[in-house]
Amino acid sequence: MVPHLITALNGPINELEARILESMPATERWFRLEWMEHTPTFYASVDLRNAGFKLAPVDTNLFPSGFNHLTPQMLPQAVQAAMAAIEKICPEARNLLLIPEPGARCSFYLDHLATLVRIFTQAGLNVRLGALDPAQTEPVELPLANGGSLVIEPLVRKRGRLMLKGFDPCTILLNSDLAGGTPPQLMGLHEQYLLPPLHAGWSVRRKSQHFRAYEEVAKRFAKLLGMDPWLINPMSASVDMHGRSGLEALQTAADAQLTKVRRKYKEYGINEKPFVIIKSDVGSYGRRSVLTVRDAKDIEALASSLPDDLGQEVVVQEGVPTHERVHEAVAEPVVYMMDRYVVGGFYRVHAHRGIDENLNTPGASYVPLAFADSPHLPRPGEKPGASAPNRFYMYGVIGRLAMLAASYELEATDPQAEAEEAA
Repeated sequence: MVPHLITALNGPINELEARILESMPATERWFRLEWMEHTPTFYASVDLRNAGFKLAPVDTNLFPSGFNHLTPQMLPQAVQAAMAAIEKICPEARNLLLIPEPGARCSFYLDHLATLVRIFTQAGLNVRLGALDPAQTEPVELPLANGGSLVIEPLVRKRGRLMLKGFDPCTILLNSDLAGGTPPQLMGLHEQYLLPPLHAGWSVRRKSQHFRAYEEVAKRFAKLLGMDPWLINPMSASVDMHGRSGLEALQTAADAQLTKVRRKYKEYGINEKPFVIIKSDVGSYGRRSVLTVRDAKDIEALASSLPDDLGQEVVVQEGVPTHERVHEAVAEPVVYMMDRYVVGGFYRVHAHRGIDENLNTPGASYVPLAFADSPHLPRPGEKPGASAPNRFYMYGVIGRLAMLAASYELEATDPQAEAEEAA
């Protein structure tokens, strides 16, 4: 199913699509050279917003939890990507320990875990699940919606290795974002590969670091294509809300961002009222409050009702409206990647949210993107905005830029690299 792109008939987004397609050889070579210098995150998902006048990532998740929303046709691509990733990290790997989010028992998440198990099993690995909860001392069988089941077993720590009873893995795949901190049993695992690394978790990671890295990537890529990086970059700033001047700092940052956006709208003749998104600098987008602000003066009125989970470290980001629809409901594309490959994606759809609101909330539904089928390879020469495969290719390019930014980000925050520099 291809959504109706309301603003796809004209405007800068079509110029961007045409430029990316015309520059496909240069684009793919650029990515190839970047991946020679930087290590991709093991897997990631990226939420995109297509405003018709720009296309930009608004969230990059390094512990994705929606593989169950990919179609069966997409899974062979995911299996191939998994093979490539494992061969680079641990070619002789036989066993993979998958560690899920503690306490996550909803049917959607369990289906996601089952899909990951299927992907890595078909990639040639024995896969078992381990529980981060130290209170779990016996295996627990959890039923799946399709009639199957998953077994989650207690972890066993033996000196520098993490294992299950009778199961010693070469590689450990985390599917927990560590928002609650780093569990002791995951520390000091120098004899095994831990993917993603611990500093990718929210106990260390910050959205502001990611978007600074993405701004650098966007500028370099835009220079390659000879275009304005703003067309693919959501401007953002971080604000420390600690202290009595925190609210004033937030108001100042929001006003500055709105001024920048107004200037860009005027430059491109965009007749829309700009807005900014205020969100926590820490933690998953789907589990934290997200505020939409169109006038910095409104922040003072909101002061008494700011949600507790917003925290003291916040990001003020240019709001990118979404003008895509599925069955008349607001939609946004989400791209899934493994290693350096796009393996699939879907539209997140919400019938009760506006074009300027967060869609990653209860009530969202999912419609698969057609990334994986061979007929959906890019089709050079087609009119911009008329070809879904070309639009999907562009989504994949922006998704990979965000993944590259994540690799920059993790390199910059790697405690081991910092220790080596200090030595």
